[in-house]
Amino acid sequence: MSQLEALRWIAQTFEESPERITAETSRDRIPAWDSLGVLTLMAGLDQDFGVLLSDAELRPMASVGDILNVLQAHGKISA
Repeated sequence: MSQLEALRWIAQTFEESPERITAETSRDRIPAWDSLGVLTLMAGLDQDFGVLLSDAELRPMASVGDILNVLQAHGKISA
């Protein structure tokens, strides 16, 4: 998966327009990235990528870039 595809996946996860999502987009700019959104993100990472993260690992995420870093660290984003 490319970074652009990952950004599209993140936009879809949070029901946002892909044009509004960049690596620099902060969590507070995404209305759906609330407590329910964290659960949706957790489920999506598990279901779509086989990446299991605890709530403690997800809680400090503050930007889309943090999600991209997790995907990259687990080898899900190609260079």
